[in-house]
Amino acid sequence: MARLDVTETFHDITFPGHLHTEESLHYASHFKFQDTDTLIVTYPKSGTTWMQEIVTLVSSSGDPERAQTQPNWARAPWLEQYYCPDVLKASQGRRILTTHLPYQLLAPALTGSKAKVIYVARNPKDVAVSYYHFHKMARFLPEAGTFSEFLSAFLKGTVHYGSWFDHVKGWTSNARNIHHFLYITYEEMSLDLRASVERVSGFLQCPLVEEELTSTMKSCSFNSMSENSMVNYTLVPQEIIDHTKGKFMRKGKIGDWVNTFSEEQRCIFDAVYTSRMADSSLKFVWCVPEQEPPLKSRRDTDPHQTHHILERTFA
Repeated sequence: MARLDVTETFHDITFPGHLHTEESLHYASHFKFQDTDTLIVTYPKSGTTWMQEIVTLVSSSGDPERAQTQPNWARAPWLEQYYCPDVLKASQGRRILTTHLPYQLLAPALTGSKAKVIYVARNPKDVAVSYYHFHKMARFLPEAGTFSEFLSAFLKGTVHYGSWFDHVKGWTSNARNIHHFLYITYEEMSLDLRASVERVSGFLQCPLVEEELTSTMKSCSFNSMSENSMVNYTLVPQEIIDHTKGKFMRKGKIGDWVNTFSEEQRCIFDAVYTSRMADSSLKFVWCVPEQEPPLKSRRDTDPHQTHHILERTFA
């Protein structure tokens, strides 16, 4: 299935047609969850692969064999991608599932289910930069254009998979409607991997002894994952992902956005963020403390300036 130039639109959200069809998206929105399922939910480039690896290893008591011999899309398939039904038919034991879908599309399917949901969020400035670079590699995604053009689309929510703001607020504001829900951030995982693995272990009710915890942390470190072909997407053919344009696992650092954003882009982003997240209590780590720059975007913004910036951004 190629369909590299096809775009699917489902409930006013666009998806790459390479792996998504109208039928597969309908299948996902009507999915029959089992109470023993674990569902990993993310907006793209927010730590999906990392959490897939952590859940795989925790579920295997730290044994790396499965993580090193089975591609992550086979052991934790995306619900909305066309191959998912066949993977699940061949699977045994408790299922690990992945999705980028917004809450409203899966809410009916999750109603009454005791499936465990893990939502991973990442600060949206790093998401935007990572997503931009992925567009340069992935032949099934639209041309990214300049970073300024991509950032404008990202802030408007017209990129594939829709609005980051709607996605993160949709899932977190409805967490009370989900029987078992864990919210964790990319930054938490980066700053304290051990504590993050322990949180996931406790949530999944899969306690790890010290050597199992150590093995899990070793296998899901950035360096280990970047060298693991079951994780780093080097198994994907060149005609689908152009590996000459970069690495799927690029840097994995907190705050790398400062190397891409201009001062004006910082101000525009912060104005939009302040407006869109005004009704949310979520907090994000934007930079690790020792590299945190004295950005203009971190100062209080004049409300008249904010209004002007928003007008320019969404004009």
